[in-house]
Amino acid sequence: MLAAGIILLAVGGCTSSLVSYEARTHIVQTGETLYTIAWRYGLDYQELARVNRLSDPDLIYVGQRLNLRAGIASRPMPTSSTSTTNQSLPPAPTLPPPMWQWPVEGNLVQSFGADTGLGNGIGIGGSLGQTIHAAASGQVVYAGNGLIGYGQLLIIKHNDTYLSAYGHNDRLIVGQGDTVERGESIAEMGFGPDQLPQLHFEIRRNGSPVDPLRHLPR
Repeated sequence: MLAAGIILLAVGGCTSSLVSYEARTHIVQTGETLYTIAWRYGLDYQELARVNRLSDPDLIYVGQRLNLRAGIASRPMPTSSTSTTNQSLPPAPTLPPPMWQWPVEGNLVQSFGADTGLGNGIGIGGSLGQTIHAAASGQVVYAGNGLIGYGQLLIIKHNDTYLSAYGHNDRLIVGQGDTVERGESIAEMGFGPDQLPQLHFEIRRNGSPVDPLRHLPR
């Protein structure tokens, strides 16, 4: 039986994350970014930054305790004899989507919301080593294998509302911090579930997964 509601989640083989489901906190581990932490819990990275009073989402440190509960700051706010009430945080902005293109040519092998595999996006079949392209212009905010089930993963930030992700890659061509243009080569396809070549592709709007087929051109 788990003591104090704490479980240990293995991430990427050598990285682990300590999560308390009573306190709803996350302790930052080596290799993690605010984007991957928000991605794991289905949160908006901007909301996570606001809740924890982070002025720069790129500045977190190993061992830092992040509050996962929206609207509650993880750090104690200064109080005075005249006021002890925390002001509410402003809502996240909603920006229009970028101009999307298909990240790779191939057949749809998994639908959004599927009960098997990663249901937060779609699976696009192809061949091992097939070139993966950026679905829209943006900045690579994560490149690595620190999220269970995604394999070699890229996450691209397109604006403050939209992110996209590219999983099951055999090789990453771009790295974290790189700026990419729509259609630019970013990775090569690897094996997905059942050891079949495929790309796992996601679009997230303010942290929530949306069906990519509603955004990609027909």
